[in-house]
Amino acid sequence: MPVTHVSHDLDARSLTIVADFAAAPKRIWEVYADPRQLERVWGPPTYPATFVDHHLVPGGRMNYYMTSPEGEKFYGYWEVETVDEPHGFTFDDGFALDEHFTKNPDLPVGRNVFSFAEHDGGTRATFVSTYATAEALQKVLDMGVVEGASSAINQIDDLVAA
Repeated sequence: MPVTHVSHDLDARSLTIVADFAAAPKRIWEVYADPRQLERVWGPPTYPATFVDHHLVPGGRMNYYMTSPEGEKFYGYWEVETVDEPHGFTFDDGFALDEHFTKNPDLPVGRNVFSFAEHDGGTRATFVSTYATAEALQKVLDMGVVEGASSAINQIDDLVAA
């Protein structure tokens, strides 16, 4: 399994997931840069993602939804701040209310830093999400973000091996 470490710190309002991949940082970058590849790994295996908009550029927006096994759609968005190809990018990840990707003000927004660095002939990916309050972090923890994100990240190995 690629995920090697998961920790959260309520005082710092952060969640950190570390994963190691047997592929170069450029290859891991490509997973996020290509919406069709990203769809295969964003979200748990039973909740496949569909990216409607994919603009991985500073100021870009990426709109997506995940579909449950019952066919229910859950909407979300990324607002991209910085891009440092192939080393990583930063973005806000939020929940949306509907198919118009209207921001949901009742659910937390995570400030994300995804970084990809060479490590032992492959890539160490570090995913850090920071929330405005400890309560916001606790809310996403209670919603299962650790399990969901870990199962999503663990799908990357099969994709890059293909």
